[in-house]
Amino acid sequence: MQKYVFMQRALIYFFAGTSISFLLNYFLLGSQGWELDLYYGAAFGAAWGMAYYLDDPKFTLPQKLGISFLGIAVLVAIGSVLFNLEKAVPSVIKFSMVFVAYYLIASFKSSKSLRN
Repeated sequence: MQKYVFMQRALIYFFAGTSISFLLNYFLLGSQGWELDLYYGAAFGAAWGMAYYLDDPKFTLPQKLGISFLGIAVLVAIGSVLFNLEKAVPSVIKFSMVFVAYYLIASFKSSKSLRN
């Protein structure tokens, strides 16, 4: 039951991160087209959702790194198919920055987790 709750919250983080990032890019930061803004927003949301889901002691550090690199590979593949490699690379940068920020913020807590 608890795993279902964490997956549900991870999906909420994904959709919230995607929506917020898309709206900021599209309306405030200068749009590069709604399709590309949505793709970058999805990369941002995926990073928050995945970081939240992986923020669990049951995942070892190598597992967290492996899954995050798999997420990066999927982003690059999708971006290369939909756009081109040059436009796909910024999504990797956004994804990586969010992942690092999540775990940096978590490192300041005594539990080393933002979930607890």
